[in-house]
Amino acid sequence: MYYANINQPSPPASRIITVTGNGKVLASASYVQLQIEVSTQGKNVQEAQQENASIMNRVLQSILALKIPRENVQTAAYNIAPIYDFVDGKQVFKGYEVTNAITVKIPDTNQVGAVIDTAVQNGANRISSIQFKIDNADVYYQQALSLALHNAQMKAKTIAETMHLPLHPQPIEIVEEHESGPVLYKSMAMADSTISTPIEQGQMTISATVRVKFQY
Repeated sequence: MYYANINQPSPPASRIITVTGNGKVLASASYVQLQIEVSTQGKNVQEAQQENASIMNRVLQSILALKIPRENVQTAAYNIAPIYDFVDGKQVFKGYEVTNAITVKIPDTNQVGAVIDTAVQNGANRISSIQFKIDNADVYYQQALSLALHNAQMKAKTIAETMHLPLHPQPIEIVEEHESGPVLYKSMAMADSTISTPIEQGQMTISATVRVKFQY
């Protein structure tokens, strides 16, 4: 008859070092995307729409005159909303506001200020966003990811050497953490000006983060 050895010791629990690796790569923007808006008001919808259409057409033609390709200009939003004033605590109908927004992709990042100035001079009254973007951003992200993995390995090695632990060099788990895209965002209300609008893009940072587990 067979009897199990109930006093047999259980195998030792796995000993794990968990580290977080970070990697960053700098890159310059490949293009800029603007959102340009024209808002008009009128006592009736038709009046506000006609004025808005006239101004937006002027804005569009002025942007195309800067050699921006037509396919780089798209309608982003078109809204019609009633406007109310409050008189003696009562809501009084005033008219309508029509807002037309377009996005403009500018391949030459040095041209952003000129596009903004031209749009404003021709009737645009709001630049709702300036987004610096990168073509093939995944290439830069892969570089950042590689740096993050090396960073995690160095951290684990430092911990093991400091604590005199027999670290296994191959990780048992790698988790890629979510990172937001490399986008610089600004918002501003515009007013007519004869001074060129300065837009400084600087460099963008593409980051990657991994969580890595090693046995020792």
